[in-house]
Amino acid sequence: MAKEFSRQHEVVYYECDVNGHMTIPTMIRLAIHVSETQSEELNRGADFVHQFGVTWILTNYHIRLTALPRVCEQITITTKAEEYNKYFCYRTFWIRNEAGEELVKIQAVFALMKIETRKLSRVTEEIIAPFESQKITQIKRFGQLEKIEAGESLPYRVRFNDIDSNHHVNNAVYFDWLLDVLGYDFLTTYVPKTITIRYDREVEYGNEIASVVEKVYGKADQLHTRHAILLDDQMCCEALIEWGKLSE
Repeated sequence: MAKEFSRQHEVVYYECDVNGHMTIPTMIRLAIHVSETQSEELNRGADFVHQFGVTWILTNYHIRLTALPRVCEQITITTKAEEYNKYFCYRTFWIRNEAGEELVKIQAVFALMKIETRKLSRVTEEIIAPFESQKITQIKRFGQLEKIEAGESLPYRVRFNDIDSNHHVNNAVYFDWLLDVLGYDFLTTYVPKTITIRYDREVEYGNEIASVVEKVYGKADQLHTRHAILLDDQMCCEALIEWGKLSE
């Protein structure tokens, strides 16, 4: 059974939006930090991985949000690298409150990328063994993304602080672009319930991207949004978000 790892955290005001909720990018960064801490404690941190000429990248997230953590709330972030196959590793995160109730569940797909060629590399036993993950043969998928039919967009330029040590835009930054395009009134009325996102192409410093969104209204006030991050009309990231009313 995969090794579980947890860290506690107190939500502070600068991690939250005007609604008093922890922002999605902050939540993602905290989760990844916990996974990195586990890797270091298992002697499988960045330095160990880089000696093989590879680095970890994220390809997908599926996030289920029962309630976003709130300012001053004490939370526990738990993770384990549950499964892996030839090219992908499947890690789950849980964010729980002091009572042990699940607030957020994040399913993430990681892959190893060759640093020089930027191509995927096989997952080796030498890297993955200490996590005690289950080896599987199938590729797991987390829902179907919907193509935008008629969207609206805003431009964004990649800033120096948007990139990380892999020399491309940090995966958490994409959530800023995906959400900001919806606007103040929308984001103070609705809260995300599920998020499915896939990263297709690296974005680098100085690039100018377009964040495109389409709102789709269903029966009984159901609402979801389709998203795309485009660089010169090439797809870099796609997402689908289901929403509920903030007061619900």
